[in-house]
Amino acid sequence: MKKSLLAMVAVLACAGAAHAQSTVKISGLVDVYAGSMQYAGAQRTSTVGSGGMTTSWLGFFGTEDLGGGLKAEFAISSFLRADVGNLGRYDGDPAFSRDANVALSGGFGTLRLGRSMAPNFLPTILANPYGDSFTISPLVLHANIANVPVWGFGNLTTPADTGWSNQVTYTTPSFGGFKANLHYQFGEQAGDSGKRNVGVNALYFGGPLTLVGFYENAKISNPVNPSPMNTKSDWMLGGAYDFGVAKAYGTYGRAEVDATNFEARTASLGLDVPVFNKAGTVKAAVARTEVEGTVNATRTTTSIGYDHFLSKRTDLYAVAMYDKVTDVRSGTSLVLGVRHRF
Repeated sequence: MKKSLLAMVAVLACAGAAHAQSTVKISGLVDVYAGSMQYAGAQRTSTVGSGGMTTSWLGFFGTEDLGGGLKAEFAISSFLRADVGNLGRYDGDPAFSRDANVALSGGFGTLRLGRSMAPNFLPTILANPYGDSFTISPLVLHANIANVPVWGFGNLTTPADTGWSNQVTYTTPSFGGFKANLHYQFGEQAGDSGKRNVGVNALYFGGPLTLVGFYENAKISNPVNPSPMNTKSDWMLGGAYDFGVAKAYGTYGRAEVDATNFEARTASLGLDVPVFNKAGTVKAAVARTEVEGTVNATRTTTSIGYDHFLSKRTDLYAVAMYDKVTDVRSGTSLVLGVRHRF
C-alpha cells in the first residue's frame, strides 16, 4: 500500500512538472465608445462603436518549454465588434485575422509561420500617442482607414493591411535594446508569378528613447483571399522620447505605386502629458499626408483627448478629432469610451 501511494505521488509530481512546462491562456480586450463621427467629406453619424482606442479582440495563446532553451508557441486570436457581438473588424473579415500562427523560439530568435503582424504595424503604433486606435489616431487613419469618400482606399499609405497571411516571420534576439523582424508572405499564385510581399522593421528601446522604422514591398492584397495587386512600397521612420513631464512622438514616411504616378508623403507629431499623479494622460496628435497621382490633395487630421486609468486594466477616454481634406468639407468627431483588458 505504501509503495502504491509513493508511486502515485511520483506520477502526480511528474504530471505537475510537465504541466509547469506548458502554459495556455485566454486573454483579450473590450473597447466600446459612444460618439458623433464625421470624417472630411462624409455625413455625420451618431454611433456606439467598438474599438475607440484599441480594436477589441479575444485570443488563445500558449507556450511549451521543449528544453535546451527552445520553446514552441502558438497564437490564435480574433478581432471582435463588441457593439454588435460579431467577430472580425467588418463583415467578411476572417475569424482569426488578428493571429493564427505557430512559432519556435530560442537563442537564435523566433521563427513564426502563419498569419501575424505586417511590418508596418508595430512601428506605427509605437510612434504615436494613440497607439493602435483605428478610430481616432491620425497616423493610423491615414495609413489604413478610408472613411473619407474622396480619399478612398487608393490613397492609403499602407499597401496591404496591418497583418499578412501565408507568412514566415523571423525575429532576431535583442541586441542592446535593438530588435528586427523580417517578413515574407508567400503569394501562393499558380505558376510562380513572382507575386509576394516582403518587408522588415527595426525597433530600438533604450531608456526614454524609442526608435522605429519599417519598409514594405507588397504585391499581394490582404486579408481576405489574398490576390495580386499593383506593386506598392512604403517606408516610415519614427520615434518617441519620454522627458518625464511629457512624451513626444514623431514620424515621416512615403508610399509609392510602381504602375502609376501615385506618391504619398506623411508626417506626424504627437504628445502624451501625464496628469493627476500619472493616473491619466492628455494626448495630442496630428498627421498630414500629401498625395500626388490618384488625386492631388492634402489630408490633415488632429486629435486631442484625455485617457484616465481607473485601474491597470480599465480606463476611460474622451477624444475630439478634426479631419480636413483639400477642397472637401471638414469633419469633426467626439468619442467617449471605456476600455477593459482581461
